[in-house]
Amino acid sequence: MCFKWIEKKIKNLKWYDISLIKLSTAAFILFIAKLWSGLLYLNWYWYLIIGILAAIMPCYRLFTK
Repeated sequence: MCFKWIEKKIKNLKWYDISLIKLSTAAFILFIAKLWSGLLYLNWYWYLIIGILAAIMPCYRLFTK
């Protein structure tokens, strides 16, 4: 129910609104990483792998529909 409401509302956003949401999410994650240094103990390539895996589904949907 909540997801249908969000999907309906997201159609009202412009491209820069989505970019601002992504920027605020990145800033919040950096804030959490600053407070909890244990979050950054992995090597850099693990974060790259996690980022690529997280991007697969949205990219698949973007280019197939």
